[in-house]
Amino acid sequence: MRKFEKSVKLNNVCYDIRGPVMDEANRMIARGEEILKLNIGNPAPFGFRAPDSLIEIMSGNLTNTEGYSDSKGIVSAREAIKKYDEKKNIPNVTIDDIYTGNGVSELITLSMQGLLDYGDEILVPSPDYPLWTASVTLAGGTAVHYICDEESNWYPDVKDIERKITPRTKGIVVINPNNPTGALYPKDILEEIVKLARMHDLIIFADEIYDRLVMDGKKHTSIASLAPDLVCITYNGLSKSHLIAGYRVGWMSISGDKSQAKGYIEGIKLLSSMRLCSNVPAQSLIAPALEMMGETEKLVAPGGRVYQQRECIVNLINDIPGVSVVKPEAAFYCFPKLDVKKFNIHDDERFALDVLRKKKILFTHGGGFHWETPDHFRIVYLPEMEVLKKAGESLKEFLADYKQAD
Repeated sequence: MRKFEKSVKLNNVCYDIRGPVMDEANRMIARGEEILKLNIGNPAPFGFRAPDSLIEIMSGNLTNTEGYSDSKGIVSAREAIKKYDEKKNIPNVTIDDIYTGNGVSELITLSMQGLLDYGDEILVPSPDYPLWTASVTLAGGTAVHYICDEESNWYPDVKDIERKITPRTKGIVVINPNNPTGALYPKDILEEIVKLARMHDLIIFADEIYDRLVMDGKKHTSIASLAPDLVCITYNGLSKSHLIAGYRVGWMSISGDKSQAKGYIEGIKLLSSMRLCSNVPAQSLIAPALEMMGETEKLVAPGGRVYQQRECIVNLINDIPGVSVVKPEAAFYCFPKLDVKKFNIHDDERFALDVLRKKKILFTHGGGFHWETPDHFRIVYLPEMEVLKKAGESLKEFLADYKQAD
């Protein structure tokens, strides 16, 4: 019972679904108050729409996708994913190594359930996308958090990773581009992580769903491309890059030397079969979407909406006394830092509640991403610039005389 209670608590805190901040936001909404939601990476409420051509393709395929598919997914989707993996130089992937899912989240949970016994450890970044910690815990494992260093552009601290490897460590999670920081990891950092995984016989779990939302002319390197001799599971999907979060289209590819993990892969196959299959009409979008990158590229190029909103929020945050932010290079999140002495902050969740009640702005506190010090919060910068500017002004006004109560 104690372990179950811990898992439920993790879900509440991490996802902000039923935690105190979200509960208060829902009460305010029920009273008719308008809340600006900067807490979740859902493009739809902010005027982003899937390309019309994708919607037409899915509509036209509805009558052809009425039954269950193979548990791994329809062949055309997996062939397109295989082709995409080849472009990313991910080695040794056949269509039988590819599994579609109802979003990446389902596949993360499935892959942890297939691997972990009670007490097994998985290295997870701090800050993290919180589903990783929740999925490890629910599977009976222990999430051991390694530090990403804000002073080094939020890159993983490789020495900290090495210190935290034990005989119980089964794998390492690499979220690149990173949620919540927006960091894009350079090749040399990834190579160092691969060396550690090779030395300690670890599986690499590569969460790369933001790999097409990279700015400033930078290029994303898939860590699996650097580890042909290791078992890597790479996760990706269309929710963010193609603005169809509600359609639930994700996949994972198992690459490298799979002979080392035959039992684990059999477990994944079994769990995949148990849920029958993922959303078949949505699977029909994968092949055309992966040939349709132009709209995404426009969003993150100079002058594009996501790029411009990134520039706007970074300037707004850094203009607030006592607040700073490392400029994100990918995705649509930033992870600002608060001067805890200036604002007397000792509880970041209370800080989020105070902003919500006073300024009706909802964001997720840093603790929701397993960041232990109460000095950060995540902003989703998807709203249009006029909305972001108003939010920035409101936050600046709020912090002008804010001191958290003892």
